[in-house]
Parts: sequence; C-alpha cells; structure tokens
Amino acid sequence: MHTDRIWIVGGGLAGCEAAMQLARRGFSVTLLEQKPLRRTPAQIGDGLAELVCSNSMRGAALSNAVGLLKEELRRAGSLVMEIADRTRVPAGGALAVDRERFSEEMTSVIRADPRIEVQSAEVRSIPEGRPVILATGPLTGDELAADLAARIGGAHLAYYDAIAPILSAESIDWERVFKQSRYGKGAEEGDDEAYVNCPLDEEQYRAFVAAVLGAEKVKPREFEQVRYFEGCLPIEVMAERGEQTLAFGPMKPVGLIDPRTGRRPYAVIQLRPEDAHGSAYNMVGFQTRMTYGEQQRVFRMIPGLENVEFQRFGSVHRNTFVNAPVVLDETMQLRAAPGVFLAGQITGVEGYVESAAGGFLCALMLAQRLRGGDIVPPPETTALGGLRAHLLRPNPNFQPSNVTWAHFPPHENRRLKKRDRYEAMAQRALRDLDPWLEQVRAV
Repeated sequence: MHTDRIWIVGGGLAGCEAAMQLARRGFSVTLLEQKPLRRTPAQIGDGLAELVCSNSMRGAALSNAVGLLKEELRRAGSLVMEIADRTRVPAGGALAVDRERFSEEMTSVIRADPRIEVQSAEVRSIPEGRPVILATGPLTGDELAADLAARIGGAHLAYYDAIAPILSAESIDWERVFKQSRYGKGAEEGDDEAYVNCPLDEEQYRAFVAAVLGAEKVKPREFEQVRYFEGCLPIEVMAERGEQTLAFGPMKPVGLIDPRTGRRPYAVIQLRPEDAHGSAYNMVGFQTRMTYGEQQRVFRMIPGLENVEFQRFGSVHRNTFVNAPVVLDETMQLRAAPGVFLAGQITGVEGYVESAAGGFLCALMLAQRLRGGDIVPPPETTALGGLRAHLLRPNPNFQPSNVTWAHFPPHENRRLKKRDRYEAMAQRALRDLDPWLEQVRAV
C-alpha cells in the first residue's frame, strides 16, 4: 500500500493522537473535524480533543490498569499524555487536567505541525481517499454511521451501550456460590461448570428487587434518546414491570440445582467468565443505569458478592461502536472495506486514555503496513496489547470496555496478594514494552 496522504475523520483524542503519530513518521495527514461548522450535543467548544464528560483521566498508579496504560503511552511518545501531563491539576491519586488548557494546547500543537492539515468539514459518508481513519467517537453522526453500517452490515453496528458489571474473581466468596450450567449443558465437552451461580432464597430475592427499584439511577443526558432493546433491558426496567419479572428473566433458576441443598434456588445471579484465565466474571444480563455507588450497595446484597471488587460497573448510554472482533482485522482495518481503518471509541474501547491508545495503535500499525514491513503488535502482557486483544478476541456479546486487568494474562505467581500481583503485572508489562518500542521506533 502506497500513499501521498492519509485522511483522518474526527479531531478527538484518537484522531489527534493518530494524526501526530503519523506525522512524526513522515506521513502527510489531512484531519477532518466538523467543528466549528457543527458540534455534537455533548460538545461546547471549538477546539480539538475536547474532553466532554470529565477532566479526569482516572487512576495514575501502576497498580491500576489505566495507570499502566498511561505510563506505556508516555514511553511510546503519546501526544495526549504529553499534553495531559503538562496541563494536569491536583486530583489525588488520579490524573486530571485543566480541560480548556488541554484542548487549547492540543489544538495548537496539531495545527502547528507542517505535515498535518486541519480542515473544517462535516463528513456524512466515508471519504473516498485511502487510507482513511475513522475516529469519530461514540456520537458519530447519523449519516456517517448509516454509511458505515451499509459497509459492514447493520447488525455489526450498535448505537448504545448496555453493559453489565465485571467482577474480580478473587473477590467472590466461593463458599457461597456454585459452578453449574443450566441442565448440565456442556458436560460432554467438559465445560458444564462454565457459569458461577449466586443463589437467593425468596426473602433475599424480594429484598434485592426492592433495592433495585429504590436505587438512584443515572439520568439520561438531554441528547440521549434511550431506546432499549427487549432482549437487553436494564434490570431496573424489568423490575418495574413486576416483582417476579427478574425471576423469569436473568435471575431465573430453571435447570440449576444447588449441590449444597439438593434443591433449585428461588432465584440466581449467573456470572460468566470474562477471560480465558478466569480472573474476572461478567454479571450475565445485569446491564443497569444505577449509579456506581448504588451498584456497589445493591449488588453486594447478593450471596457470595458481599465484598466483591468491581473491575467495571454496568451502564446504558448512547455510544456508536462496531462489533470489532468480527469487522476489524489485526491492524484495525475494516475487513469489508480495505483502506478504511477505525480508531478510538468507535472500535469498542471506553475512556479518554483508551481512545488515545486506540489512535496510537491504529497509526503505528498503519505506518507499518505503509512501510511494507511486518505488523509487530505490542506484547499481550502490556496494557496496549491487552486493549488490542479486547478488540480481536471472539466474543458473541462484544461490548465496549475500559482497560482492565482481565485483559492481561495472569501473573505467574498466583500467591501474590491482589495489589502486589497487579504491581508485578505492571512491572512485567513495562519490562516487555521497552524492547517492543525499540523494535517499532524506527517505523
């Protein structure tokens, strides 16, 4: 593949990071940004890389997966991290920035680079120029989204997130739960214990439903027209339809026998492994609009989850994203449209730092492709590698995600306490990252 120019649609974190990484590698870039001609309902300024939700880029410590991702991006020469560190404000153990200064400096640096041309244009369909990177974020315009859906098939493009919580395996009280699939399905293949079941008696169930109904919920923002699919309803919406609705839905106990009692529970919450290593579990069917604090309070009422650690909370919100494991190849290129690459939240990552990482990875692998060399992905033990693995790993129920420790292979020493293990995994990641950076730095 040869090119005189690379087109990038979207001047958010992913688009700006991708533009700068490509420019630093000698490529000419045209960055198409719809502001100031038009804004999404979430935007209020005209600068590039506007932080629309919060000024926080979350935890800074290496014992936090996103803290490790930030450190990896710093070592890799990320523009977003360079400006974030320059514009940071006090925030305890988190990295927070002055939002206006951050956008101003990002805009200034991008516009000053001689290899980057910024054009104000509302893009309604995928540009004809190739290669092109779509980095249009979770509020991709309806017309562009429709064009993308036509290329990949509408079933592979979602317009909102319905995300269930992810729990740390080691924080589950294994004495109070049992492993079993409904009706013993999978026994012949040896995986009849794929699900973890948290059993509730009638009193516990009724108290749980009452807590769900009474919990504080996140209110949709003005621009969010939340349209739920019947097959993916928030648990509180189901609970509002009647006290027994959950017992006939995601909490149905049919086909399950608690081996400790020899009886079917009144209701169950099922947990499904989130990764091949069994280090994290997904709460099956438990997408919710409860606030994070209320999720902790209500879900810790569930037997076995009294002290559970949340690696990701549940949510429902507007978010355009593709079914990445199906539609993207290893370089974030659309399988159905050669020359069209995706970066950032539209690929199925969540969060400011993850979006910047998506832009970095897309640009790096596109540069490798354009130079005619082999694609050299980041090691799977790194946060960058884990984030990429999330987008490639086959998943019949693919959902966007922040980077979590569930994206990493487990540490060799399983006896380490949680914090020590996470810190050891971070040190392993940085140890594996540096030789990879030396290998790809010449690209």
